Amino acid sequence: MKINAERIAQFLEGKVEGNGNAEVGSFGKIEEAREGQLAFFANPKYEEFLYKTKASVVLLNDNYELKQPVTATLIRVPDAYIAFAKLLQIYEELMKSQLTGIQQPSYIDESAKLGEEVFVGAFTYVGANAVIGNNVKLYPGVYVGNDVKIDDNTILHPGVKIYFGCQIGKNVTIHAGTVIGGDGFGFAPQDDGSYKKVPQIGNVVIEDNVEIGSNATIDRATVGSTIIHSGTKLDNLIQIAHNVEIGCNTVIAAQAGVSGSTKIGKNAMIGGQVGIVGHLQIADGAKINAQSGVSKSIKEKNTAVTGSPAYDYTSALRSQALTRNLPQIEKRLAELEKLVQQLMQEKINF
Repeated sequence: MKINAERIAQFLEGKVEGNGNAEVGSFGKIEEAREGQLAFFANPKYEEFLYKTKASVVLLNDNYELKQPVTATLIRVPDAYIAFAKLLQIYEELMKSQLTGIQQPSYIDESAKLGEEVFVGAFTYVGANAVIGNNVKLYPGVYVGNDVKIDDNTILHPGVKIYFGCQIGKNVTIHAGTVIGGDGFGFAPQDDGSYKKVPQIGNVVIEDNVEIGSNATIDRATVGSTIIHSGTKLDNLIQIAHNVEIGCNTVIAAQAGVSGSTKIGKNAMIGGQVGIVGHLQIADGAKINAQSGVSKSIKEKNTAVTGSPAYDYTSALRSQALTRNLPQIEKRLAELEKLVQQLMQEKINF
């Protein structure tokens, strides 16, 4: 489907500079875009490509002043990046709306309930008493266990596994290979040195508007629920242990791990490869730098920490700066010691 610059500008409440009839049918990066594609320019690092791009239409910030002529039709908007993201979202929704029906082979238990406009990809399994909402998309190879509930407009990409009894909210996206509701890591030590498995009989609850990356794992609770609250975004390769609770609109980058029963507040930002031990409280708005190891609760809101063990961000940076200067400090200390010895010797001789 093609659309011209004038219609795009009307939708974005932007202003056209150039040929309003220029048509686009797809998107491209400004440095790679071809004729018939739409790109955006927002980062000054890519300024040279604004004047070289072959894109037919480019989104541009209102306040940007051109330094030389451009060949593309421009659409000026308050924020080009946000406008581009809005167009991509609409395009994605149009593409998804074309997916409906049940591909074969697939298995859907006769007791399962499916809403309207559902898509079930080939080799998908839907268990007993599962409830699938309207416009849900289950891509090929998805497993939906018994008594699972998936609300409207949720998308499970290929190979996602949802174990029995888990609940997924509205407008949730879970990417390929992620497992929701596997057993929590619960083993009781025995007198003979062995370990006895503690049954994990809880579930996982994922609220509305959550997005989870590929190959993440969210373990079911021992009892009760592991909870991912609304608006949270989890990257790829993240481990969330049993009975963890993550507050609204928190973001966690790749390869992070959160141990059992830890409670993370809302609007927290957790960097890649962060490790958080169990049974902690992480306050609202906390910022944890990449590769930090958190071994104590963060009780004050909006606290920033770094390091392993993690501590106050500003203090940690000062310590790192001092560490880099240790050779010079050692040299100066040796010189001061030598000077003190000389002064003491002179005093003795005096």
